[in-house]
Amino acid sequence: MKQLLILTTFFFFSTATSPLLAQQDAFIKDYLERLENSRKYLILVAELMPEDKYDFRATPETLSFAENLMHIGFAMDWHSQSLLGGRATRDYQTDTIYKVDNKSKEEMIAIINETFDATIKLIEQFDTTQFEDELDYFGLNRSKQQIFLLLTDHITHHRGQMLVFMRLNELVPPRYVLFQ
Repeated sequence: MKQLLILTTFFFFSTATSPLLAQQDAFIKDYLERLENSRKYLILVAELMPEDKYDFRATPETLSFAENLMHIGFAMDWHSQSLLGGRATRDYQTDTIYKVDNKSKEEMIAIINETFDATIKLIEQFDTTQFEDELDYFGLNRSKQQIFLLLTDHITHHRGQMLVFMRLNELVPPRYVLFQ
């Protein structure tokens, strides 16, 4: 009788969690597709802006085109590797990877591609049972699943500024790509 109770309990919990895990796996699959599309679009934007315009800023207090690009990389690394992956956070003040400094356009694009690669690798291996784990996000409690969404929102926000910078330089940005 005791074995029957244990078997019934096991069966109940395995069938109750199965649909949830399937939904989480679908979220990861969709997320990775969206992130890859976002990468392609961001790289296209970065490639279309002439290198001599990478220092352009809309106003003195805004980030330049290049700084927006590198800021996307820094924040993507922070959201994925530190918040989702648990690695220690890079110090923005002393970090040299994501600073524009004397980097060429090609070097910056390569760094962004490498950051997307590392982010995608982490997400492919992410344990979705951690989705509800909460973290401090600038004084707010946010689940790891929310961190996924914040990561893509941040990329979109800064890429949007880069698109405006292209227009202000009389360049036509690439056509918007859906699902990114």
